[in-house]
Amino acid sequence: MRKRLRYADLRALGVVTNRATLGNWIRNLGFPSGQLTGPNSRTWGEAEVQAWIAKRPTAPKPTPQTQHRPGRPRKAERDNPYTAST
Repeated sequence: MRKRLRYADLRALGVVTNRATLGNWIRNLGFPSGQLTGPNSRTWGEAEVQAWIAKRPTAPKPTPQTQHRPGRPRKAERDNPYTAST
C-alpha cells in the first residue's frame, strides 16, 4: 500500500509552509495536484512528492544584477536645521 501525505505531513517534512504557496506550486511549478479524499481533504502520494522534490534545482537562484540608481539629492549639512552646529 502506498503512503498518502496530507497537508500537515507536507509541513512536517518541510516541503511547504503555507497553503497559498502550495496552491501556487500546483498551478505554476508542477507540484502534484494530489487527490481529493473527502470534501475538504486532499492527499498526495509520497512517491510523487519525493519525485517532485528530486527534480527541483538544488543551486540557489542567482541574484539579478541591478544598476545602482542614485537617490534623491540631499540638502547640504549647512542647510539642515536639525544638525547640531558648534
